[in-house]
Amino acid sequence: MTKRRVVVTGIGAVTPLGNDAKTTWENILEGKSGIGPLTRLNADEYPAKVAAELKEFNIEEYVDRKEARKMDRFTHYAVAASTMAVKDANLEINDTNADRIGVWIGSGIGGMETFENQHENFLNRGYKRVSPFFVPMMIPDMASGQVSIALGAKGINSCTVTACASGTNSIGDAFKAIQRGDADAMITGGAEAPITKMAVAGFCANTALSTNPDPNTASRPFDVKRDGFVIGEGAGIIILEDLEFARKRGATIYCEIVGYGSTGDAYHITAPAPGGEGGARAMKQAVSDADLKPEDIQYINAHGTSTAYNDKYETMAIKEVFGQHANKLAVSSTKSMTGHLLGAAGGVEAIFTALAIRDQILPPTINLENADPDCDLDYVANTARKAEVTAALSNSLGFGGHNATIVLKKYED
Repeated sequence: MTKRRVVVTGIGAVTPLGNDAKTTWENILEGKSGIGPLTRLNADEYPAKVAAELKEFNIEEYVDRKEARKMDRFTHYAVAASTMAVKDANLEINDTNADRIGVWIGSGIGGMETFENQHENFLNRGYKRVSPFFVPMMIPDMASGQVSIALGAKGINSCTVTACASGTNSIGDAFKAIQRGDADAMITGGAEAPITKMAVAGFCANTALSTNPDPNTASRPFDVKRDGFVIGEGAGIIILEDLEFARKRGATIYCEIVGYGSTGDAYHITAPAPGGEGGARAMKQAVSDADLKPEDIQYINAHGTSTAYNDKYETMAIKEVFGQHANKLAVSSTKSMTGHLLGAAGGVEAIFTALAIRDQILPPTINLENADPDCDLDYVANTARKAEVTAALSNSLGFGGHNATIVLKKYED
């Protein structure tokens, strides 16, 4: 059976670096950081003092106030980014195609803020004061559900929940849905709003978050002084289309998605398998699925969380997969600027990878001043770099041992 070719035709994002993809990308290439003091919560109550928060985001630009009140913030972000992505793709969803256009948006923890607020209502005022929208606001699949409602997409509607791999898994799963003929187009990516009391408390309790109080240096992947990730929020959405569907409507094509790998560590609930064994298998799967050789890849957007184990083991995994070619690869962690958006990270980083291919420029890893001796690859330190990029990977790794990789390639007829 011939595989259908699948292309990227639209992008949309709300991130700590901007409330659209264009602004975010411009700031990425300038090496700007979206990390600042933790303001959503009382920072005095937590050892983590910084976060990557959205600035001046207004959901009422996308849905009216009444409808917005029925959604958690992670859904706000998904609806906004999806609306922008569909507009960017110039994709008209109507009665003739709606049942062939689907939505697949991942979220690692869903409506945590809603859960906390409504639980407080329950404890203080009883069950009658719990919102009737509590459950549909909280559940992670509601980003996909509300996007479907807002945009009229009636095709396959799903949500992959694989912790910090959720966005990349969702894109990979959506890619396969089109490739096998179950849809002609998919609105896909990830959304997350995890800067809440309990989520931050939980990550502080398991010592995953950086306790560096300086926003400018707290996220420093691959640096010897890294001490944890910086929690972030937002959404990244891309439009995937069957190539023939895109051609017929004259769509502009960013790049082609050609490979997907997804594996499990079967090792530990939070720590990656030694040597990044599971991540290595995901990369191998993705490159093989793309019908490429390791030496065909020029760039990797790394998971690169700025945690001790992740950065070291992801580096080891890259060496395992690419051998001597690893020394010729460019690898960067844009989390040095965005923070870690958990389930949204894969969506945002897929956009960065697509734009790296479009613009032939590599986003940097900022704050890399003293590389860990165990992290000895080319991490595009501190400054963006022009380079020829015909094929690139984006990696995401999640609690529970989830590993996901997608391969994007320069589009050619």
